[in-house]
Amino acid sequence: MGVSRSTVLRDLSALRDEGYVIHAEQGRGGGLYLDPGSVQTTAKLTVPEVFALILSIASMRAAGSLPFSGLADSGLAKIEKALPRDKLRDLRRMLDSLYVGPLAPQVDISNVGKMDCTLLPAFERAFLESLHLRFDYRDAKGATSKRCVEPQAILILPPLWYLVAWDPSREDVRHFRMDRISRPEIIKGAAFRRRRIAFDAGVQPVRYA
Repeated sequence: MGVSRSTVLRDLSALRDEGYVIHAEQGRGGGLYLDPGSVQTTAKLTVPEVFALILSIASMRAAGSLPFSGLADSGLAKIEKALPRDKLRDLRRMLDSLYVGPLAPQVDISNVGKMDCTLLPAFERAFLESLHLRFDYRDAKGATSKRCVEPQAILILPPLWYLVAWDPSREDVRHFRMDRISRPEIIKGAAFRRRRIAFDAGVQPVRYA
């Protein structure tokens, strides 16, 4: 076939890394064959895609009792079991940055505004690639400021979500409500380091894996 042994071994290793099960049989008539079960059950999803599914389901569940939430949980568990070990490790690391909890009853949501349409793509890239994010912020009293922060976590308190970030200018963690952020801009450069963020007891990290 004109393919070297090293090429075959490299391709087999890549398939195993993707979660496919490859069996080998010795002797005459033996060889390698792909377990058809692994073709059917292996999820062809990236770690960020699985993380997005978990985030969506956790958010809906936190918003209230929804039908089929149990089936969604079991489906996600099957997807995660099909992930290769290295991808599962990366997923767990991402889940350490996802927190969901109930919104405090004293929080006034009557003034929730429209979110800047450019926030989601900017935040998603900054969060996944550990890049600084610059934006204008308006606090609860209406005062505005310019911020350049390190996105560390996502806090979901339905119907609100918050960008939880390390603010170098204040040398502390800050929470930024999504509808109060405007003109977000990614700052390219060296990636920042991840920090352990402490939350109140009522806010729990999402765990599936």
